[in-house]
Amino acid sequence: MKIPLPILSKLKRFMPSTLFARSLLIVVLPTILLQILATYIFYERHWNDVARRLAQGVSGEVAAIISLTDRFRGEDARDSIIALARHQLRLTISFKEGQLQQLVAPNPVHYGFLERHLARELQTSLPGRDFSIRTDPKLESVVINVQLPEQVLQVIVRDKRLFSSTTYIFVMWMIGISLLLLGIAVVFLRNQMRPIRQLAKAADKFGKGHDVSDFKPSGAQEIRLASHAFHEMKHRIKRQIIQRTEMLAGVSHDLRTPLTRMTLQLAMMPEGEAKENLRGDVEDMRHMVEGYLAFARGQEAETVREVDLVSIIQDAVDNTRRQGATVDLIAPDIIKTHIRPGSIKRGLTNLLENARRYASEMRVTVGKRDQQILILIDDNGPGIPPENRDDVFRPFHRLDTSRNSETGGSGLGMTITRDIILGHGGHIALEDSPYGGLRVEILLPL
Repeated sequence: MKIPLPILSKLKRFMPSTLFARSLLIVVLPTILLQILATYIFYERHWNDVARRLAQGVSGEVAAIISLTDRFRGEDARDSIIALARHQLRLTISFKEGQLQQLVAPNPVHYGFLERHLARELQTSLPGRDFSIRTDPKLESVVINVQLPEQVLQVIVRDKRLFSSTTYIFVMWMIGISLLLLGIAVVFLRNQMRPIRQLAKAADKFGKGHDVSDFKPSGAQEIRLASHAFHEMKHRIKRQIIQRTEMLAGVSHDLRTPLTRMTLQLAMMPEGEAKENLRGDVEDMRHMVEGYLAFARGQEAETVREVDLVSIIQDAVDNTRRQGATVDLIAPDIIKTHIRPGSIKRGLTNLLENARRYASEMRVTVGKRDQQILILIDDNGPGIPPENRDDVFRPFHRLDTSRNSETGGSGLGMTITRDIILGHGGHIALEDSPYGGLRVEILLPL
């Protein structure tokens, strides 16, 4: 049987979101249902049956007393019947003159669970006789008044004669054992959730570029396997990063040697058109090699530490202003966060340098959004068409149609910046600026 989707969507609203709460619900819900079912069965079968039989016994004894009263009359017989009820039947009886209506309260009597059973049995045992039942909580007893031909018989019954204490004992035992088992389940589930939270915390820190030391896998077998897989993945990623960085740095270093020789040869050549063309090619190669080295430096492991991000942004803005750019900075006094300060400053410098080349005015806005740090860099330059914005993050790719092709560079600045932001667990996106140019939106974890 398939449950309709609207019903499932409504049920999901009431479902807890954490694994611990859901696991606890799986344990608690069957226990509660079992308690309700056991209590209902006990009430319907045992408690109801025992209460009915106790009421039958009391009503039979009251009927026997009335039979003795009808058969034996006189003061001596009445005293004997009272003594018999007190010592043999453990009932306190008395005879009062008058009518039943004069001895009961004028308000209607609302019978409870025990009184309903007793009234039902008295109707069977005393057909045709009027009676009333009331509970005296002070004396912990039930008072029964039965109308006799000339007087009223009052019978006082201790509530223990009509009530079985095993009911409360049974219910308390069930609740006590359930709470004990629930406490054990909570402790066990918390111990099982601890290695999952440890693994999630380590994965989150590693995703933000933090150095995560190996921890001892614990918990269930599946959680241990996931921890081992995480450790292997972490080491593989680190090895790949180191290998790529070393290879790129080695290639860039090797290219500098012939580039230096070419520069020396150019200095010895006579002036001419050929020399100018060759000088331009050498300069392009130098920019490319510098870009490779900058990209390699961007992959180097830098220590993550708590710093003031606003001060780092202020330094990058000041450097851009010293180059003749107009930059407005809107930021709070201080924002403390854990980052690689050198890498973040390098990425922000790349973004500001790109904006300085193609715009006359820039604005940097720093704030917080949903437990994240928001950095907006707006300019009034020509901007980038939406269909080409993803291409600027490709290595060695330059958008010559939208940016000046004579500004130099190897097309690695935006790639380095994106890797730095993603390495900190952040996000970078390009949008239209309200100033007519390009907006760079950066989100970093707080």
